[in-house]
Amino acid sequence: MSKRILIVLTSHDRLGETGEKTGFWLEELAAPYYVFQDAGAELTLASPQGGRPPLDPKSDAEDSQTEATRRFRQDPEAQARLDATHRLADMRAEDFDAVFYPGGHGPLWDLVDDPDSIRLIEAFWAQGKPVSAVCHAPIVLIHARDQDGGPLVEGRDVTGFTNGEEAAVGLTDIVPKLVEEALIERGGRYSKAEDFTPYVRQDGRLITGQNPPSSAPVAERLIALLET
Repeated sequence: MSKRILIVLTSHDRLGETGEKTGFWLEELAAPYYVFQDAGAELTLASPQGGRPPLDPKSDAEDSQTEATRRFRQDPEAQARLDATHRLADMRAEDFDAVFYPGGHGPLWDLVDDPDSIRLIEAFWAQGKPVSAVCHAPIVLIHARDQDGGPLVEGRDVTGFTNGEEAAVGLTDIVPKLVEEALIERGGRYSKAEDFTPYVRQDGRLITGQNPPSSAPVAERLIALLET
């Protein structure tokens, strides 16, 4: 079974009006990257602007490191791919078997209403292919529609970064949308576990994870789906 996975990263690097930097969360790229690669998947990285996407500096801090993030940091091939992400506008669902969105706060500003991202998600779905996202990235689903014209998440089991987790990192009043609320507003059957514990929801071909510790489990679920 071929496993060609498109990984879509944010290009947004400003944390609202705080003057701080944001971007993608390292663990949410690194952990799935190696789950996918070690399962023999062929990986393509893309972002709205192409080139090297912004890394949330907090995710690069020592207390956020994991075995996967250290491996990613020391992996010349992974770094070269990250330096040269493809432009999202050039990506076609026909060329892949699944799509995965890592989180970080960046997607709340750009990918949430990026027309190329929405087009891609809808195309993957229409072609019967898995769509997956973790932590803040399930926000990318809220404007996508299924073949019947209804919101993609409506009536489907989903999860994502919780209101409690956002409060814990002190950004409730900074972010443009809260992931939990946005998914519920679009009719998603949202559920969650304790803050910062791994939690994954799978509803057919739709796979979402709650937070950074959920990123490897989401990737494992996606690989299992592709192998069935």
